[in-house]
Amino acid sequence: MMLPSSILLALLAALPANADGMYSKKSPVLNLNQKTYNALIANSNYTSNLKPAYEKAAKNLDGLAKVAAVNCDDEENKPFCGQLGVQGFPTLKIVTPGKKPGKPRVEDYKGARTAKGIVDAVVDQIPNHVKRATDKDLDKWLAQNEDRPKAILFTEKGSTSALIRALAIDFLGSIDFAQVRDKERESVDKYEITEFPSLVLVPGDGGENKVYNGEMKKLPITAFLSLTAKPNPDALPAMAAEAVASAADSKAKATKPTPAADDDGSGEKAAEDKPAQVPLAAPPIPTLATAESLESSCLAPKSGTCVLALLPEASEADAALPTLATDALASLAEIAHKHAQRGTKLFPLYAVPAINTGSKTVRDGLGLADDQAVQIVALNARRGWWRQYGESEDFGLHALEAWVDALRLGEGAKEKLPEGLVVESQAEPEHDEL
Repeated sequence: MMLPSSILLALLAALPANADGMYSKKSPVLNLNQKTYNALIANSNYTSNLKPAYEKAAKNLDGLAKVAAVNCDDEENKPFCGQLGVQGFPTLKIVTPGKKPGKPRVEDYKGARTAKGIVDAVVDQIPNHVKRATDKDLDKWLAQNEDRPKAILFTEKGSTSALIRALAIDFLGSIDFAQVRDKERESVDKYEITEFPSLVLVPGDGGENKVYNGEMKKLPITAFLSLTAKPNPDALPAMAAEAVASAADSKAKATKPTPAADDDGSGEKAAEDKPAQVPLAAPPIPTLATAESLESSCLAPKSGTCVLALLPEASEADAALPTLATDALASLAEIAHKHAQRGTKLFPLYAVPAINTGSKTVRDGLGLADDQAVQIVALNARRGWWRQYGESEDFGLHALEAWVDALRLGEGAKEKLPEGLVVESQAEPEHDEL
């Protein structure tokens, strides 16, 4: 559901006749037509960028904005492009939501036709839902919507970064965001802040405050915040959101009580040598839906330890993941939730759906031939090692938690990461800083 207070920016590209199949599925640029425009752009909560060939801008905007392209030479798209006033090729448009959801305002983009120019224009249009708090008004802000969690960024910077603004949009309505300068000494001392930037999560249930200890990057911060409140659905790519929803639905069905075949009539079910089902109470672990997100999060030269749940394809019959896959996701979610509640630092845990083309690359590189089964691996690109969760089909909470704890303690044999999996070093996105 679109939140009316959000703003959307889009740049629309009209392309020449030879532009069919403009971008591959691995591209960070979304291919649009009139049917998908409403779902992915007009009704989105997010800043978007529709463009002809600026994939570099798309990579720099990853996590901050949607990037898409429309082929206006396609007969099916010509009426749609006409409605948006496209006359020349390429055409760039800025689209911002109007007062009514789904009816955005459209205006011409007149900036530089370069990746940097587009990135800067998009970032400038990301709305700011972050409160600039001081010692005088921080407590008053915290008292507003007191049952809702609050995230406070303590920083030396006076401006509000694109990253924290994007996070505020992701959690709009579920977590409130504020920014406090380092010179606000009363607030800094109250929350015992010694390093900048620092992110503090104040839960709305009266529990203890939690301090984020990971990298100041959007994906791990989203995972940390998701343990307290779910981001709005549009924060995930459409296919990834479907995969998570499918897993949740399948898990709910799996945990629903059913008559036992070996019930002796006493009302008690005979004991079985099966792992206990884990209720899907914890927020799901984040999903890496694209090869680019997998590479940047876990396969870059400086990437630390990641745990990846490589998922099989969902069943065509019921659009649900196999039960073992949903068991694994539920257990990993519970493990992450426990560590977040304790305030202990844990390496990121990610779900990697079959739609992520990087999933096959990892499976093939590590020799995990069976792509119809869930495979859980830990890898560390910086140190060049990997380790697989055992061949057992026990994806219950206790078994997986013991394996994760062993990883944290550095126990267990590790294998050398095959050459070719770690991607070449790339420049960091210009605006991916707090």
